[in-house]
Amino acid sequence: MRFEVDYVPTEKQKMFHRTVADEVLYGGAAGGGKSKACVMDAFKRCLQHPGTTAYLFRRSFRELEDTLIAEAQRSIPKGLGKYRSVAHEIHLLNGSKMCFRHCLNEKDRFTYAGAEIHWLYIDELTHFSKTMYDFLKTRLRANVALGIKPIIRCTSNPGGPGHGWVKAYFVDSAPYGQIHEEGFYSDTLQETHVQRIQYIPALAIDNPHITKDYIKELEQKPEALRRALLNGDWDAFEGQAFPEYTDDPTHYKDQLRTHIIDPFPIPDYWPRYRSFDWGYAKPFSVGWWASDERGRLIRYREWYGCQPKEPDVGLKLRAEEIAWGIYSREAEERERGIKVMGIADPSIWDGSRGPSIMDKMAAEKVYWTKADNERIAGKMQVHSRLMFRPDGMPMLQAFKDCEAFRRIIPAMNYDLIKVEDVDSSSEDHVYDEVRYMCMQFPINAYKPVKVRMKYFNPLED
Repeated sequence: MRFEVDYVPTEKQKMFHRTVADEVLYGGAAGGGKSKACVMDAFKRCLQHPGTTAYLFRRSFRELEDTLIAEAQRSIPKGLGKYRSVAHEIHLLNGSKMCFRHCLNEKDRFTYAGAEIHWLYIDELTHFSKTMYDFLKTRLRANVALGIKPIIRCTSNPGGPGHGWVKAYFVDSAPYGQIHEEGFYSDTLQETHVQRIQYIPALAIDNPHITKDYIKELEQKPEALRRALLNGDWDAFEGQAFPEYTDDPTHYKDQLRTHIIDPFPIPDYWPRYRSFDWGYAKPFSVGWWASDERGRLIRYREWYGCQPKEPDVGLKLRAEEIAWGIYSREAEERERGIKVMGIADPSIWDGSRGPSIMDKMAAEKVYWTKADNERIAGKMQVHSRLMFRPDGMPMLQAFKDCEAFRRIIPAMNYDLIKVEDVDSSSEDHVYDEVRYMCMQFPINAYKPVKVRMKYFNPLED
């Protein structure tokens, strides 16, 4: 019996199907055929390798029904596979199956603790946390007899609570389309293993099945949403907390219209500060600042306490160990007689269960002033400092080697419930200590000067 599969992949979809990378992120813009590519790739692998299992994830079951399940039922011939609605699975004639699953809450990931996943697909990856992703990766395994190498294929648009980690892990790891190789040594196997990671961008214009009306509709969206959905711009997305943020390498030297600048020698007479957000299981963040003659804050150094390949996982350092690290990093300032004032997370003053974190750090000669932790007012101060003045200069800038600041601040998004605040469930540790710093020296919001236009009236004398 012969079956016809109605699927003609686009050039980008072909790239997605043919890549040899172990982990792939496909998409970037709306209308790139992401869900279709996910379903058809899983279907193809299950057909080619009898007895294998593909897991296809969305964050919620409703999303799963509306996208992946609906796409599979449209695209897969009924004679090749039967959809079992109770189990939410398609069982193919060769013994393979496609399992449609969701992972709404953090605890839901443990539902799959016993799963053996051969082909892992996650649609709209930025809706998932890094913790969820890493756990599902541990379920990727296969019996040697199958003769296969399990893979991971993901899709996503910019935006969402996981925007920051997805961008850092996939989008920024290598030039678009290129495979980035990460090697690590296995102590257990006593051999070097190479993991290949790739981001494949796809735009709506890459999809010949998208109508011109859809493109025109995307063009009418607000700027951030348009840049994200139409252009696949990972530096702009709907819900971005700080759309003012600009990272323009062409102005690193002259410092105009950019928040990231080239390092320069800071005069000794400029006041110095450090801001601190405590973290143990989650990262801690320390930022060092200088203030120029007009009060502009320059972030000239930072220390972000996260695991090398796990951005939102802390180093689990004790208060004393963090204090030693801070003290050693300020050796040059001390030698030059420069005093650094510390502003810290108010929670470190908690002494209800013994000596406070502040007390332990003070014992190591690292001292702090309690920061103002007002969230909404603090966020508005960050906005005010990021705003460009008439001369093209903002009141807050950072040296280009402050990588955590550059990665995290533009990725901050709004809280879906507390709409005026940032999403505190995201990786917000750098943002918090930046907010403490801004609240220490609040400024008035800049009001653009209204230019009074002179109109010519030919009827007037």
